[in-house]
Amino acid sequence: MTTAASEAELEEGRMSLIEHLTELRTRLIKSAVAIGVGGVVAWIFYPQIVEFLIEPYSGICDNTVPGDTPGANPECQLLVTDPLEPFTVRLTVAGYGGLALAMPFLLWQLWRFVSPGLYARERRYGLIFVFAGFALFVLGAGLAYWSLPRALSFLDTIGGENLVSFFSPDRYLKFVVKMMAAFGLGFQFPIVLIFLQLAGLVDNKTLRAGRQYAAVGIVVLTAVITPSGDPFTLLVLTVPMYVFYEFAILFGRLRDRRHRRAAASS
Repeated sequence: MTTAASEAELEEGRMSLIEHLTELRTRLIKSAVAIGVGGVVAWIFYPQIVEFLIEPYSGICDNTVPGDTPGANPECQLLVTDPLEPFTVRLTVAGYGGLALAMPFLLWQLWRFVSPGLYARERRYGLIFVFAGFALFVLGAGLAYWSLPRALSFLDTIGGENLVSFFSPDRYLKFVVKMMAAFGLGFQFPIVLIFLQLAGLVDNKTLRAGRQYAAVGIVVLTAVITPSGDPFTLLVLTVPMYVFYEFAILFGRLRDRRHRRAAASS
């Protein structure tokens, strides 16, 4: 009885290949428009965004003499070596800013695309998926921003006292954005694992049996996706990702227990 009901629920969400491709195109177009709108907003608020992104660098190099104006230290300023670089930097900030602002809408479009393959009772988790995904992305990006001064200090001093660092705005801002994006995407790890279990692509028993391999894989993945490569940043991202792995296992346990109780009562 339960099996028949489950098959009926899945049948409702089945689509042909052409329908899937059409649906994907529609979602991508909507997502592109949302990123474009967010990019316009980020372009308008560019000065405030750049000031926010430069703050971690200013915090480690601002050794001005008392009485000097803030930012008077030339070592705390970004060095432009290309006349087109300011325009390129603004475009980069607008692009990444638009992507960040559109993140809730992008997550909703992703959910709408994959939800037909889930059971009807599991499609109700859409708002939870969007809220949790965006909250985790913001939390990860915020953690990266907090760790940036330590990463920059490590990279600035690792070469020795004979090297003087002058960062270009394009490379510095890309470094900061990549760090925040890496942490934000890394914090989507539990969402991915939970969805894979909901879709039946990964079994909870497999996750439990693969803890040791997962720990090693998380360390390797963190080392690859974080552009700084310093030990502090590696630790800051590795620990939450493994905690998320254990949380996904706990979610799968509770879900399997609920399914067993529902099957026993039917």
